[in-house]
Amino acid sequence: MEKLPLTRAGQQMLDAELKKLKTQERPAIIRAIAEAREHGDLSENAEYHSAREKQSFIEGRIKELESILSRAEIIDPSRLSGSIKFGATVTVVDEDTEDERTYQIVGEAEADLEKGLLNVRAPLARALIGKDEGDSVEVRTPGGARSYEILSIRYG
Repeated sequence: MEKLPLTRAGQQMLDAELKKLKTQERPAIIRAIAEAREHGDLSENAEYHSAREKQSFIEGRIKELESILSRAEIIDPSRLSGSIKFGATVTVVDEDTEDERTYQIVGEAEADLEKGLLNVRAPLARALIGKDEGDSVEVRTPGGARSYEILSIRYG
């Protein structure tokens, strides 16, 4: 079974989501289904069908999170140093627009570009891995090739 790299923060975030689904969301949807059943004919009961659909989503997400967490390999970025690798927080500048951005390279399950969490499998992350401060990387994107200079690398 393939191990999935996760940071400690990513593991805690997924653990919290799993706990909320099991202790709050699941019991609430079970109550909603029971209430909808009391309204009689299930074939024309929109609340019942909606609640069952939501239950299906919740159960699927619980299974997905349990699978991810059971295969997680926790990597502590504070113990790392040197060239860019998983867990690094990297500041880059777009060489064309001078736009500066900071990303932490994280596992797929915890990636969120809005929060600066870059999927380790993303083209930019793959281009950055193994590079050092001052290096330039070229990344092929749907909008064309982009060049970035690495301004800083930090861990932890």
